[in-house]
Amino acid sequence: MPFKRVWGGESDGGSGSGKSMFKEMQPLLHLLFSLCIHWVAEEMTVSVIVDVATAALCTDDTTCSAVIYITGLEATVVGIFKMFVLPVLGHLADDYGRKKMLIITSSTSMFPFALLAINQSKGFVYAFYALRTISYIMSQGSVLYISVAYAADVVDTSKRAIAFAWITGFLSASHVIGNLLARFLPEKYIFAISVCLLAFASLYMVVFLRETVKCEPSTEEQIKLGGKIVRTLQKRYRSMKESVQIIMKSPTLRGISMVSFFYKLGMIGVGDMLFYYLKAVFGYTKNQFSEILMVVEGGAIVSQMVLLPIANAFVGEKVVLCSALLAAVVYATLYGVAWASWVSYFSASFGVVYILVAPATFAIISKASSSEHQGKAQGAIAGVEALAGFLSPLFISPLTTWFLSDSAPFDCKGFSILTGAFCMFIGFIFACLLKTESVPTEKSSDVETPEDQVTPLLDSSSS
Repeated sequence: MPFKRVWGGESDGGSGSGKSMFKEMQPLLHLLFSLCIHWVAEEMTVSVIVDVATAALCTDDTTCSAVIYITGLEATVVGIFKMFVLPVLGHLADDYGRKKMLIITSSTSMFPFALLAINQSKGFVYAFYALRTISYIMSQGSVLYISVAYAADVVDTSKRAIAFAWITGFLSASHVIGNLLARFLPEKYIFAISVCLLAFASLYMVVFLRETVKCEPSTEEQIKLGGKIVRTLQKRYRSMKESVQIIMKSPTLRGISMVSFFYKLGMIGVGDMLFYYLKAVFGYTKNQFSEILMVVEGGAIVSQMVLLPIANAFVGEKVVLCSALLAAVVYATLYGVAWASWVSYFSASFGVVYILVAPATFAIISKASSSEHQGKAQGAIAGVEALAGFLSPLFISPLTTWFLSDSAPFDCKGFSILTGAFCMFIGFIFACLLKTESVPTEKSSDVETPEDQVTPLLDSSSS
């Protein structure tokens, strides 16, 4: 579908020199506010779900192998579908608008939590996991990636790394607020409040968020519904094929896809199993989980919104990425060999650095992609990460259950966490070998030429 950007992503060389950072980020304020509310609502449930699921499904089992396997199965199913869904959502955001796709994807999160707000019995917990699997396929990752594409539309190219840091910084701030709420609110009210906040965030987007992609009416003749479905599927297939071509043509995008794959292969497994591992080994409850998360996210706010812009200006995205990946390896390794409960808090402090993997990756992808392919490139890398999300629980979940049981081949309860650390170390090696590049951007003008009006149509029809 033909489209034009409402706001240009680039500006002339001297237009931004006299503006404050706040004014540079002003087009993102409504987006950041709505995302903050959305992420607060999601995060306040994270530490509580471990206790709720364990109480409902594993009353007499301290290791709670049933919940570990269900969580692994959920991650596997989500990973399978996200490999195909995330690139498609990226294309839809390019073709039909960022705002529409943000509203659709973010609004799916409220339905699983609504079930637990009603009842937390065994049947409702199973139904929660089923609905959350569908919600994760639509929203996990896609909300962040579409937001990054939105920022690329409205922020000058030279400021994109800072804009992405603001987005991930607000994500960390939201997690701190969400964990504070989880720490002090009564458990029986958490899910109801979460549903209300999620609904408010979606409505706020509807009312206040501006669209950055203007879709022009199609001049094609009317066709029957069956023909529309077939043509839509064909177009999606061609679009996904084009995404693969975009990645393969760029050495930077090929390299960052390998980095993202191995990083997510390790980190998703560690993240999915960590709380159940800590609960089985040290008897942690939601209060300790919330405290650990606040340690990570509290420092991450400063590192993303203050340190990253400074470090990026001096050493560039690649050095930031390599440093963050190395911190992620140390983070997971310390958890895997933790000999006392305090070690987990010390390990969490490395989250202040490893959290920079995401904004550094976004910046590298954005610089290596042309303006009209921002959504496609981000979505394609998200698809690679989804593949890692599918593969990770296939070996991390069984390893976690095995080494927490009495039949473990040797005494190392955190062996699965150490396996995740090794995967991330491979990603670190690929990051060190990464060759970064920037796609030159064309200077925008106030007056469209006939060529400017024709090019989007040609690009759309060819994809």
